[in-house]
Amino acid sequence: MPLELISKLVEKNDTKLCLLVLDGLGGLPSGEDCVTELEAAATPNLDELASMSEVGLLVPVMHGVTPGSGPGHLGLFGYDPLKYEIPRGALEAAGAGFHQQENDIAIRANFCTVDETGKVLDRRAGRIATEKSAPLCEKLEKNARVEGVEVFVRPVKDHRALVVLRGDGLSNKVCDTDPQETGVKPLEPQVTGDDPGSRRTAEVAKSFLAQAKEILAEERSANMLLLRGFSERPKLPQMGEVYKLKCAAVAQYPMYRGIAKLLGMDLLEADSAKGARATSAGTGESFKDEFRTVAEARDEYDYFFVHIKPTDSAGEDGDFERKVAKIEEVDGALPTLLEVGLDVLAVTGDHSTPAAYKAHSWHPVPALLHSEYCRQDKVTEFAERACRGGSLGMIESRYLMSLMLANARRLAKYGA
Repeated sequence: MPLELISKLVEKNDTKLCLLVLDGLGGLPSGEDCVTELEAAATPNLDELASMSEVGLLVPVMHGVTPGSGPGHLGLFGYDPLKYEIPRGALEAAGAGFHQQENDIAIRANFCTVDETGKVLDRRAGRIATEKSAPLCEKLEKNARVEGVEVFVRPVKDHRALVVLRGDGLSNKVCDTDPQETGVKPLEPQVTGDDPGSRRTAEVAKSFLAQAKEILAEERSANMLLLRGFSERPKLPQMGEVYKLKCAAVAQYPMYRGIAKLLGMDLLEADSAKGARATSAGTGESFKDEFRTVAEARDEYDYFFVHIKPTDSAGEDGDFERKVAKIEEVDGALPTLLEVGLDVLAVTGDHSTPAAYKAHSWHPVPALLHSEYCRQDKVTEFAERACRGGSLGMIESRYLMSLMLANARRLAKYGA
């Protein structure tokens, strides 16, 4: 449904809505039992909730298209991901609390490991901890020099960093240098537009990377950088204005905090994240902390976005059992969220990250929608094959938000 139409239909009331996103939730059948991670997990709370809800499958962008995290989340928030875009670099800048100016090009960077020939051995440098990557960022920012351009390098989380190029005449029309595989050399920054700004930015990126190679040469694992998502500062409709909701996000990973911030949500800190971000592994107790944060802020906000990252990390690592364990930990913590007293609760993922695939995939994602107005179906399990037979059907992710609003009785009738 177009945002312009929703905005005209939206009505205010006192209902409370929550979207719980288990990042990379969807999987593929594998192993001797030929089941997905969600099917293998013991999830009594999610299963019981599914039995009282409408369930189905969400297509993040369109059939066959593998979504990045930005498009995957935009769809869940009701934005057409083919119309609206949040480039990766801008996400990292917002999530890291960096104020991106009009003439800034923000870039997501991964510390990586390359061998003596320059071939990538590990795209994530062994997932080094932030306390190790932060001094490297400081070292790069202090020593890298490009004439006419100011270079900022800031830590984000673990192996992730933010690179910002500030100067006149720069462009975002430059390709990633991340080859998305190991055993090959990083790609050269190549222009995607035939204009002076693109060519200048590509040359600036090449100069910076050449210097980074020298500056990091003595490091054992994080001895090079991969660049992704050259981004100008985006301009997006704000959720609060479109939906007439006061929105908040509980997310520990900077990129997802960035998405929320760019869409106008307030950022809330869970106890487990105060002072320092929670570990990349995440725990059942940290999930409870996130859910308690929703309870504490319930009276102040209308809409909550709660993000769980470790399911996606396990899938990307190809760790089936760890992904199962993280799903089970979320399920164990779920009663804390159910006690909040929400009028509408949706549980899903932004995309599938099957452990068998070790990457984002195009497969539809299980989803459930719970409210007192749902048409309950006969599905009693929250998993891929079970959800395929649910009353929600298979729909594009961008329709989930309008369904949440309708179930909250926040949408007026359309037409006479």
